[in-house]
Amino acid sequence: MQKEYSSKKTFEKPKQEYESKLLEVARVTRVTTGGKRMMFRAVVVIGNKLGKVGLGVSKGKDVSQAVDKAIKTAKKNLMNVSFKEDTIPFDVIAKFGAARILLRPQRKGRGLVAGGVIRVICHLAGIKNISSKILGRTRNKLNNARATILALKKLTCKHTN
Repeated sequence: MQKEYSSKKTFEKPKQEYESKLLEVARVTRVTTGGKRMMFRAVVVIGNKLGKVGLGVSKGKDVSQAVDKAIKTAKKNLMNVSFKEDTIPFDVIAKFGAARILLRPQRKGRGLVAGGVIRVICHLAGIKNISSKILGRTRNKLNNARATILALKKLTCKHTN
């Protein structure tokens, strides 16, 4: 009895290690002596939902180039987030520019009570129960994202082990 071999090769897409989310795309302009140069700035956050998250900001001549470069930058900026039982261990406040972020732990089953970019970053980090508040006077997504990353960095101290 002979085995039949298929001439068609089946290729499976490799499962991506990190899930990425595009936070913002902005058209930016650089004024030179020759005129205005238009570029696109992309803000991307990546995470594996197991405690690793990274933020990337990059510019490119078109949107797809900016997003690809931002994903590469986010992979370089990956950090570990320490949390236990799907929430953070203690309250934390962080500031970046005019953005101030408050993150509070919540009991199991409460969910992500967060708005804007905080919800996306916490979801990709793997935090399931958290309460947050944007205390600053800005709605700038980039500064709020950077403040959230700073707040999550403050959690990685010797007291959480």
